[in-house]
Amino acid sequence: MFLLVMPDGARYWRLKYRFAGKEKALSLGVYPEVSIPEARLLREELRALLADGIDPGAARRAERAAMLARQQDPAPRFRLDSDGALAFRFGIRSVVLTPAETVELRAFLDATRSVQPKAAVCP
Repeated sequence: MFLLVMPDGARYWRLKYRFAGKEKALSLGVYPEVSIPEARLLREELRALLADGIDPGAARRAERAAMLARQQDPAPRFRLDSDGALAFRFGIRSVVLTPAETVELRAFLDATRSVQPKAAVCP
């Protein structure tokens, strides 16, 4: 474990390790946001993974991919409260409407459903 100091003064905790005969490095955080004791705890967790035969870099990538997959759930989620307020979520974005806004949205959607598209006229 070492502290990498960049020319601009930025400081990063890094851990060098070997896995499958290759030298690799992982970031443990930015100094001073991550203190020395915290960096040492992270180092010990990563060493435990290495002792179990798991590449810490691959484990971190898999964890990050799983987190992104949970955040980018394509299915929208809808919820209607007992007051009549509508809340819906698309991926990581969410919208909560008041009961009055929900009534306006329903009126708008009902009005647009009754509109029939004009048939295209080709010359």
